[in-house]
Amino acid sequence: MNNQNFTVSFLADQTPEEIFNAVNNVHQWWTENIEGSFQKQGDEFEVRFGDVHYSKQKLTEVVPGKKIVWLVTDSHLSFIKNKSEWTGTTISFEIAEQGGQTQLRFTHQGLVPDEECYDACSNAWTGYIQGSLKNLITTGKGQPTPKEKVA
Repeated sequence: MNNQNFTVSFLADQTPEEIFNAVNNVHQWWTENIEGSFQKQGDEFEVRFGDVHYSKQKLTEVVPGKKIVWLVTDSHLSFIKNKSEWTGTTISFEIAEQGGQTQLRFTHQGLVPDEECYDACSNAWTGYIQGSLKNLITTGKGQPTPKEKVA
């Protein structure tokens, strides 16, 4: 059994505080289809990607300039058998200075190769973290999934 949690990281020239603030602006790098609060410990927010993905996150740890942890308290992924595969997993952002730069280390604990969502979800996370979030940090502009029009 392979229980290797999905992790991806990158280095940037910005300060730990700048990276922390960018991570906390979830709607500017992940999706604009978001409801709730995502700034301080205890906050909860929901994200939706059409009928394909719904998840509710609770901020369980917030250490300014160092770490943010979300607990996925509810989820529905329509494209896999176990629709609630994300429920009970944790998503963490660890920020640390490294050789004159700042490293952001993203880990989705519970997103492991044995899970059905691993390939699709790890590919999506890689795009959001190393693409959209990194761009938000380094250029001030992320590429979140746009707000869906409600008919």
